[in-house]
Amino acid sequence: MDFVVDYASFLAKTVTLVIAIVVVLVAIASMRGKGRRKSSGQLQVTRLNDFYKGLRERLEQSLLDKERLKTLRKEQGKALKKEKKQAEPKARVYVLDFDGDIKASATESMRHEITALLTLATDRDEVVLRLESGGGMVHSYGLASSQLARIRQAGILSEAVK
Repeated sequence: MDFVVDYASFLAKTVTLVIAIVVVLVAIASMRGKGRRKSSGQLQVTRLNDFYKGLRERLEQSLLDKERLKTLRKEQGKALKKEKKQAEPKARVYVLDFDGDIKASATESMRHEITALLTLATDRDEVVLRLESGGGMVHSYGLASSQLARIRQAGILSEAVK
């Protein structure tokens, strides 16, 4: 009988030790995870011109006969070559999204987007900010406003829409 009691005591001590080691390892892993930086996110660029051009071409394919479609494609090719020779860059419209909360926590992301945009945009371009917000803390939204002021200081036309 002493053997069973000793064995049960040994087993309880071993299980307690294993649980303590697991708790310590989980705590260490949790602390290391908190120290890591957040992922930097990504920037998505969508060329709407290509999308609409593809729609138009599919409609033309289904509506026009082969002969008319062929002549139309040749005309478009000539127009494209002529357009490339002009070499004057077209004005672009950049669209940024800002989904605000009370703390304006999307400000950091918007700051990075604006920095990337300012490296490329010219004074001919335009920036449209799609703003979704119910308002919030003044200092947080003041910081967001200062980011928009950077666009104006660069001489780029900007507009905020709801």
